[in-house]
Amino acid sequence: QVQLVASGGGFVQPGGSLRLSCAASGSGSSPNVLGWYRQAPGKQREFLASVTSGGTSNYADSVKGRFTISRDNAKNTVYLQMNSLKPEDTAVYYCAAVLGSRGDWGQGTQVTVSS
Repeated sequence: QVQLVASGGGFVQPGGSLRLSCAASGSGSSPNVLGWYRQAPGKQREFLASVTSGGTSNYADSVKGRFTISRDNAKNTVYLQMNSLKPEDTAVYYCAAVLGSRGDWGQGTQVTVSS
């Protein structure tokens, strides 16, 4: 099982930026895919971005151009750089990992975008 510990969430004003980090541990191999999801109150969990071990990224249309996912394989860490944040970005953000047939979730971190 991959353990995922996220950090970097918090409060930010509209138009501001945050960078989320998620460190993966507990596995002898790096996850095949690392990604970010979010869930706002009353809504389903939403896919945001993913990146493979080879560095290939994929983005939801809703965040393309504003959010950037990156991965440091040496540190087993995935990042989500979030720019031009909007109030509708307010949600609990989760990192996720796929290793072989397993999928694991991080604990989630709150991001609040408000003036």
